[in-house]
Amino acid sequence: MTVYVIVQLKMTDRAAYDRYQARFFDVFRKFNGRLLSADENPAVLEGNWDRDKLVLMSFPDESAFRAWASSPEYLEISKDRKAGAEGIVLLAEGIAR
Repeated sequence: MTVYVIVQLKMTDRAAYDRYQARFFDVFRKFNGRLLSADENPAVLEGNWDRDKLVLMSFPDESAFRAWASSPEYLEISKDRKAGAEGIVLLAEGIAR
């Protein structure tokens, strides 16, 4: 079943985050993920949003997501993401029909 990863980021060190971003796709594309949105200016329609960027990704299933998230390549580049931004990361299951 498809899973979706929703990431809300608050930038703390833009240079570190930019290093992560520059290396992201080389790792991401190896794990059948799809980047659906990476928006630094999403429209807030309701409530308060104190973040700087929203990222939405999908993976064919949870095991594909976990393989990516725990891969040595991703763990290495994620050091810059964690140094460059505070993140809220959610994993949501798709709806099977």
